[in-house]
Amino acid sequence: MLSLPWWVYLVVAGILFSGYMTVKTAAREREIDEAFIEKEGEIYMERIRQERERRKRAKSLQ
Repeated sequence: MLSLPWWVYLVVAGILFSGYMTVKTAAREREIDEAFIEKEGEIYMERIRQERERRKRAKSLQ
């Protein structure tokens, strides 16, 4: 095992570090996406509530 050149160990360490960073970044992006989707869902639900209230008021005026 020690008969390999030093740069081979450096390359293997780089590959492992790259894999770790890929997994870490993917998890963070997933969290950001979920937060964005949650926010957009709340905005959509608020629009539905407002429209429902507007229709309710319009119906009571008739």
